[in-house]
Amino acid sequence: MVLTVATYGIINAMLARRAIETGETVSLFSNRVFGSSGSAVAALLFGVTALYFATFEGSLMSIALQQYFGGDIKIWYLVIIVVSVPLVAGGVQNWLDRLNGILLPFYVLGLAAILIASTVKRGYPDGWLSAPAPPDLPLPGWLQAYLIFMGAWVMMMYTFDFARHGRRNDADFHAKVTFGWVFYAVCFIVAGLCGIYLTSSWDHGNSEAAIISAILSSLGGVGLFVFLISQIRIQSANFFSASGNLERFVEQITGKATPRLLWVVLVGVGCYLFMLTNVVSYLTKALAWQGVFITSWVIIALAWLIVTGRKPHGSEDNAPAGKLSWPVLAWIIASAFGIALVEQKTSLKVSLLAPLITVAATLFLYVPWILQRRKVAPVRAPEATGPDLFAQPEKVVE
Repeated sequence: MVLTVATYGIINAMLARRAIETGETVSLFSNRVFGSSGSAVAALLFGVTALYFATFEGSLMSIALQQYFGGDIKIWYLVIIVVSVPLVAGGVQNWLDRLNGILLPFYVLGLAAILIASTVKRGYPDGWLSAPAPPDLPLPGWLQAYLIFMGAWVMMMYTFDFARHGRRNDADFHAKVTFGWVFYAVCFIVAGLCGIYLTSSWDHGNSEAAIISAILSSLGGVGLFVFLISQIRIQSANFFSASGNLERFVEQITGKATPRLLWVVLVGVGCYLFMLTNVVSYLTKALAWQGVFITSWVIIALAWLIVTGRKPHGSEDNAPAGKLSWPVLAWIIASAFGIALVEQKTSLKVSLLAPLITVAATLFLYVPWILQRRKVAPVRAPEATGPDLFAQPEKVVE
């Protein structure tokens, strides 16, 4: 978890500063790095991944409601969707940030109350930080956990799409706190240790559903309230990112704008249909696939930023304006290689190491190209790529 926080902190700080400086979305930044075809692929990938995360978070909320109230899980799936769609529709966004700010202290206090209640009911779980790993793990436990966390590198894309609303004067704060190591220390280390403590206290297993059972067993209805607060905050971001990026993808492909509300509703429908497949059951596999695709995008984005010196508006290092540029091919080849490693049955170690191997493959394919291009590219004035393509957006989030 410490290594994950360090990795997320460094990468997201770089991406947050870039987004704040330029106001670019993931799609616009990808257009600069990958070209027009890569921009569309990035928007589609981000949109679909956010849709999956919305499905996952919604499934957890539904499981919590079913465990507490009983009833058919499919009904609770529908309830969650009906509640989630209005959260990112129309003017609701205007008060959603304020609501999230109000709910945050309740989440912190509630989490502390859950831990206290669990200790009172079950006692202090001896050895909760030193329980041995299963003997059949193919890799060291810390490394295997780190690789699983790589499946959530889509957070780098979330950082880009939300950080772009920040003010330039606040860039240092956002790079370190809002989107940096401070946030992820709380997100992964604090929350992670709380989860380990609860699962060690209650004999419900170590799955996501087991965490929910431990929370409800510790504090009942109050625990349910705290859990729903945490998930609703996340769910609003998932729906916002999924609908926005799918809307951008269709607009890039067809050249026609579509109503945002339509995509919010479609994301809700898609979430419900995916929920019916019991998304929790294939979480690890989904994270492995996402870890490959997203990791490759992140590595190319970082390499581009480092090699080009993070110039906000220069065009000499932009990807060629072709249908299929080499950065896109490098991304596709590295991702396909990574997926093949995940799915091969010869070595479980190699399958688990696929995200790290994908990083190496991506660097091997992309870095020589960008270094050579930067070496031979003439210095020229920025080229126009469309009206207001990289214009600063209205600053709506402080």
